[in-house]
Amino acid sequence: MAESTQNLENHARVHPIFHLVLIPVFFVNIVVAVIVLVRSPGWLTAWGVIMALALAVLLILVRTNPLKVQDRVIRLEERLRLTTLLPDPLRARIPELSQRQLIALRFASDREIPALVQKTLAENLKPAEIKQAIVEWRADLRRV
Repeated sequence: MAESTQNLENHARVHPIFHLVLIPVFFVNIVVAVIVLVRSPGWLTAWGVIMALALAVLLILVRTNPLKVQDRVIRLEERLRLTTLLPDPLRARIPELSQRQLIALRFASDREIPALVQKTLAENLKPAEIKQAIVEWRADLRRV
């Protein structure tokens, strides 16, 4: 991400090579493989469709698996952070926060974390609601 500041409007990461090149190319590859199969039916052209679909699944896995690992790391980091920032009654409730809530809370500044965690637990806020409630945004510029 090129910006040095981050907020609700610009925090989602678009990886140009992945999102704007690879996804369209793999999609077009599936369409082309199906067209070739329709025009020239046979085992070889059917295999081309199967391979195009397999490559598309591979593309999805190549993106989603690292994101899952990253989410687990963020969950761990945020649990450690909350342990140091929250008062005892709230600290005991950290396990009640879902992974998605912890991932959203990472954007909140240290100052606003106690109140935001309390509100999240009391109202069972969704990640989007947590992000909207953040006043002082804490950038996460290393997200894959």
